[in-house]
Amino acid sequence: MTRTTKTGTKRLSGRRVAVTAALGLASVALAAVPAHAKGSVDVTAPSSTAVGKTFTVTAQGNDDAASYMRICLEDRTAGKAWHQLACGATVERGGSEAQATAKTKGTQRGTLEIRAVLYALNSPSDNHPVRMRASDVVKVQVR
Repeated sequence: MTRTTKTGTKRLSGRRVAVTAALGLASVALAAVPAHAKGSVDVTAPSSTAVGKTFTVTAQGNDDAASYMRICLEDRTAGKAWHQLACGATVERGGSEAQATAKTKGTQRGTLEIRAVLYALNSPSDNHPVRMRASDVVKVQVR
């Protein structure tokens, strides 16, 4: 005759079940969130200037998703197309920030809009840069 033993099942406490469920839900939520690269682009310009007076515009930026970066300054008036003012040197990720400086002048009264655009490159001599980020538009009142 064979003896069989009855195995009992242990009941999990409510607290233990809640912690296990919360950890499972948190891991699913973290896996669903896409990874975003860190970076920023800033542009500095005076708030106003006189017609014909030269002023300096500077920009700096970085992005950890790009191996090489270059930043360019663009301007426009009266909502027309953006025109490139100047571009900075190509820099490698992990080094210094990409920087650009341009001297420009307001040629007519009104609002001159300026922005900076950060481009990613695959190599220092890449001829096909990819636009990564753009700064907020800075408005210069030309009086």
